[in-house]
Amino acid sequence: MNKLFPQSFLHPVPYIFAMEAVIGINFNDFSLIAADTHAVFSIIFVKNDVDKIYTLSDNLLMGVIGEAGDTAQFAEFISKNIQLFKIRNGFELSPKCAALFIQRNMADYLRSRTPYHCNLVLAGFDKEKGPQMFYIDYLATLAELPYVVHGYPMMFTLGLLDKDYRPDMTEEEAIKLMTDCIYEINTRFVGSLKNYVVKKLDANGVKRLPDICVTKPKNS
Repeated sequence: MNKLFPQSFLHPVPYIFAMEAVIGINFNDFSLIAADTHAVFSIIFVKNDVDKIYTLSDNLLMGVIGEAGDTAQFAEFISKNIQLFKIRNGFELSPKCAALFIQRNMADYLRSRTPYHCNLVLAGFDKEKGPQMFYIDYLATLAELPYVVHGYPMMFTLGLLDKDYRPDMTEEEAIKLMTDCIYEINTRFVGSLKNYVVKKLDANGVKRLPDICVTKPKNS
């Protein structure tokens, strides 16, 4: 090990916990993804109108957080390749195949000189299996889960989701659960993440729902 620098300095892990939030929740008939709209650089607040949820196709929705340039470039790269696959083959990738495609590309770039430092939530709707949700991180870890949270806010929301989540929730109940998670983040988290874009994916495709904006903690 280099004596001038500790191992933790040479191998930082800043992208597991970021000052951003993306939350994905999967239900029997639909999926929801919410992401904060803030762009920050170090300790500097840049703007608050960023849409971090990308529509990859009629049946695929992806939320991305991480380095600003990496998130936009990787999302565009994945989106264009998924569209190219549809043009060449005449049908769309299934959610599972899309997740594996994203994982493979993340893994390949991880072993190059230009890795992508971003974490993802992928939601998809399969005509046979229904809604599906996948966790993908910057180390190319892939897992199918009922709900996914990336960033520091995961520390404050996973317990709430463990307690209150049900796969048979209605859209109104699902939005309330998502709102509760966002209120919990703003009650406990020192970072100020007040506005969230929310998108729904079901058999009819992608629909943008009203933004969730938090002006004060829930218990104040």
